[in-house]
Amino acid sequence: MSKQPEQPRKSRLDPVLWSCLMLVLGFFLLFTYLAPKVAAYVETNQIPLDQMQIQIIPILIYFFSAVVILGIVLFIIPVRFLKYVMQLVFAVLYAWGIVIICGLVLPGWPSVAIGAAVAIIWLFRPVLWLQNVLLLLTLTSVGAVFGVLISPWTVVWVLVALSIYDVVAVRLGYMMWMARKLSESDTLPAFILPRQNRLWGSNLKSSAIQQVFTSEASEREFSLLGGGDLGFPLIFTASVYAAYGFQGAFIVAIACLLGLLLAYALQIWVLKGKPLPALPPISFVAIIGFLIVRYWT
Repeated sequence: MSKQPEQPRKSRLDPVLWSCLMLVLGFFLLFTYLAPKVAAYVETNQIPLDQMQIQIIPILIYFFSAVVILGIVLFIIPVRFLKYVMQLVFAVLYAWGIVIICGLVLPGWPSVAIGAAVAIIWLFRPVLWLQNVLLLLTLTSVGAVFGVLISPWTVVWVLVALSIYDVVAVRLGYMMWMARKLSESDTLPAFILPRQNRLWGSNLKSSAIQQVFTSEASEREFSLLGGGDLGFPLIFTASVYAAYGFQGAFIVAIACLLGLLLAYALQIWVLKGKPLPALPPISFVAIIGFLIVRYWT
């Protein structure tokens, strides 16, 4: 009797390793380039940050308004009509992230040209590795900019509020519904992590991505990590960097990484692969790290 060809082994730890690596890379870019450059730019131009600090209420109003409006739009308007609009929105966001990175060392127009070129490449060839790289660069850029405009304590309360929202949204299925609808438009504000290296070249328009929402956890070729699950730790770390310097920010960065590991541990060994709101455990450990910085260093 002939043997069946052996199927490639899927490692449940691959997404964990890739997620941690991306967060570490985000912190590396933040610490070695973006945060120092932004701080130098603020000092050189004598920007009065105290007068520009963003308070918690406007942040929460903006966030929850965006979530509600996006949900209504996705519910009322067929995704096929929104497809090109959503792709354009994400392309602009990715271009903006590249413009911030380049604009700290290059003049305005070259930075815009590079950002536009990268966005156009993504529009015509939205492969998985490029999606993840651009999302990470954009989140890190946004974190560096907004980190100096939001105090650490404001970020703490934002994280608490968003963690509660995350739990409720996942519990009610709203988060997965919104992610599924966005994926149908070939856009997704999340990191898509394959369990096999050969899948890094997969196209976002491929039907293989859709099986994240239709297959059993043990059979999925991909896993998702929400963009906010890395974006908010990057903003928090940048905010602590602006307020307490590198040492304090480094402690918070380590705490964020430990929180991410805790989130995966809960999903793998407690929930057995079921959807888990990652932001609450990340925020919990990150806030402990900040309290250590604030009161014990």
